[in-house]
Amino acid sequence: MNLGIFDATVGSGGTIDEIVASAASAHQDGFASWWQPQIFGFETLTLLAIVGREVQDIALGTAVVPIYPRHPVTMAAEALTAQAAARGNRLTLGIGLSHQMVIESMFGMSYARPAHYMGEYLAALMPLLSERSVSVSGDAVSVSAGLQFPDDVAAPSVLVAALGPKMLDLAGRLTDGTVTWMTGPKTLESHIVPSIRAAAADANRPVPRVVACLPTCVTDDPDGERSRVAKVFEIYGFLPSYRAMLDREGAAGPADVAIVGDEDSVRAQIEALRAIGVSEFVAVDYSVDPERKARTRDLLRTLL
Repeated sequence: MNLGIFDATVGSGGTIDEIVASAASAHQDGFASWWQPQIFGFETLTLLAIVGREVQDIALGTAVVPIYPRHPVTMAAEALTAQAAARGNRLTLGIGLSHQMVIESMFGMSYARPAHYMGEYLAALMPLLSERSVSVSGDAVSVSAGLQFPDDVAAPSVLVAALGPKMLDLAGRLTDGTVTWMTGPKTLESHIVPSIRAAAADANRPVPRVVACLPTCVTDDPDGERSRVAKVFEIYGFLPSYRAMLDREGAAGPADVAIVGDEDSVRAQIEALRAIGVSEFVAVDYSVDPERKARTRDLLRTLL
C-alpha cells in the first residue's frame, strides 16, 4: 500500500510558494504521492503543473476536480498540460460530481441524473485523454473534437470519487479506480472494495486502485482531537453522499472515521487499511498544532 499526503495549504489561504514547499517536503520525506483538492481558490490542475515543474519524481493527484464546471475537452486539456509540465507519467486525475448544493445553488447548473451524467462525461473524457479525439452524442454530453499534444505526453490515471453502487460500477468499468473521503474501514471493506473490484472484473479490467483519504493525527488526547475533527469537518456529516457512507459505517460523524490516537494506534489503523484492499492511503494532515503535526509526520515516515 502506497502512502501519500493530502495538502491542506490551499484550503488555509496558502500562497503558491507555500504549496510548492509543501510538495517538496513530502517528496523529501519519501512519500509516494501528494494530493490537492479543488475548492474555491487556486485552480488545482494549474497548481499541479507548477508543482510538477518545481518538484521532481513524486506522484501528483487531484482529490477531486468537479466535472460539471469543466467541459470534457477543457478537463482533458488541463490534465494533459499538467502531465506535460511534470515531465513524466505522474498525474492522477481524480474527478467527481461535487454536491447538489454546490452545482445547483452556487453554480446554477442542473444536477439531474448525476451518475448518468458521469457516464456520458467519461465516454467523452477517456478517449480525449488516451487518443486525443472523440465523437460522442449523448443526452447530456455531446462532443466531437480533438486535441494536439506531443506523443510522449501520457494519459493520466483517472479515478472517480465513487461511493454509491452506480458510481462504483462506472469507476470499475471505465476508469482506474476510486478515491474516497470520509469513508471508514468497515465500509471500504464491505462495500467499496468488493463493488469496484467486481465491476472491473466484469469489464476485464485490471484490479482497480482504491485510494482512501482520511483526517490523520497523532496525539495523546484522542477524545479532544476527535472533538476538533468534528468541528473542522462538520459539513461532511451533512452532505448526502458522505452521510450515506457514515451511516453505512455506523458513524455519528466525521470524528468517528478519522485516524486519531497515539503512534501505535494510528499505525495499526493505517495498516488495517492495507489488509482490506486499500491500495493507497492519503493522510490528511489537518492539525495546526506544531507538536501534533510533527508527531504525525514522524509516524507516517516510519510507514514508508
